[in-house]
Amino acid sequence: MLLKTLVISVTSFIMALAPLAMTGSYASAKEKVEKTPASYAVVLKNTKGDVVGQALLSQSEGGVVVQLTVQGLKPGLHGIHFHEKGVCQPADFVSAGDHFNPYGKKHGLQNPKGPHAGDLENLFADQNGHAQTSFITSRVTLEKGKKNSLRDEDGSALIIHADEDDQMTDPSGNSGARIVCGEIK
Repeated sequence: MLLKTLVISVTSFIMALAPLAMTGSYASAKEKVEKTPASYAVVLKNTKGDVVGQALLSQSEGGVVVQLTVQGLKPGLHGIHFHEKGVCQPADFVSAGDHFNPYGKKHGLQNPKGPHAGDLENLFADQNGHAQTSFITSRVTLEKGKKNSLRDEDGSALIIHADEDDQMTDPSGNSGARIVCGEIK
């Protein structure tokens, strides 16, 4: 008798909770998963169209985490930015448009009127031209429908430049030619 009462009580409790699974919390959790991928792989190509690396983007509570590996760069510092269109047509990658700048700021992490949402710290390539780094940026998101989303209608691009970004000069920090590009669509 006691076991039967316990089974009925537990069953009643579970049945009372069942409708909650279909409420807003479930729906919003499902929507968030659909809007934000766990991770997003970006193939990086040079101006000849050769694959030279990869960036793995993932959404975190603090912003977008970028894990990047690339080869074939000249040793030293290179500007790296998110650009406004997800199109990487060699040989100059002008197809990617300007820096991703949904809020109309000036260029540079040290610019008092900046930065662009797509501005990032310089990338360091070792003496063999290899660069491997991880960083997070809170100025962009992978969540669709947000003004600062890298996954908007025309996508965006991750571009590495030939030279160091001075983090002040508008519009691109004097960072030189676009030498590596990866489409984010």
